[in-house]
Amino acid sequence: MPDTPTPATMHKNPSTAPGPVAPAADTGRGVTDRGRTALAVGVVEKIAGMAAREVSGIHALGSGLSRTFGAMRDRVPGGKSAVGRGIKAEVGEKQTAIDIALVVEYGVVIPELARQVRENIIDAVERMTGLEVVEVNIAVNDVHLPDEPDVEEEEEESVPSGQRPKLK
Repeated sequence: MPDTPTPATMHKNPSTAPGPVAPAADTGRGVTDRGRTALAVGVVEKIAGMAAREVSGIHALGSGLSRTFGAMRDRVPGGKSAVGRGIKAEVGEKQTAIDIALVVEYGVVIPELARQVRENIIDAVERMTGLEVVEVNIAVNDVHLPDEPDVEEEEEESVPSGQRPKLK
């Protein structure tokens, strides 16, 4: 994973004074007197994805194309579910910005849903990472109607029970 920090890529703080070493105090931004904590982009994306899914009225995360590819990727043996699907984060040392694409349920008041999603993501990411969330941009890409099948449901119907789908 190219975004995952390694000890070699993290900078160390030089010791400023000789003598006994005080316990490492975290400044709240991942920097202590004994080193730094760096977060991979995927960590922030997963936290944001889980926080968004907690809000009632969201049918799915991601655009139609990313959901279709994600559903196929989830079915590949050894593949793993993408909790951060539909989310893109930019992560710095102290701040992060998050973009999220949603499909909402029909009948939901979209501005109110967006406010709840934004608040939930900001709260979860700031609490768990210590990063300041400077913005959460929300794109509503679709409205799921009650009589529409899910992308995943359509694929399940086309594959006989007990068989893996064939990849093209």
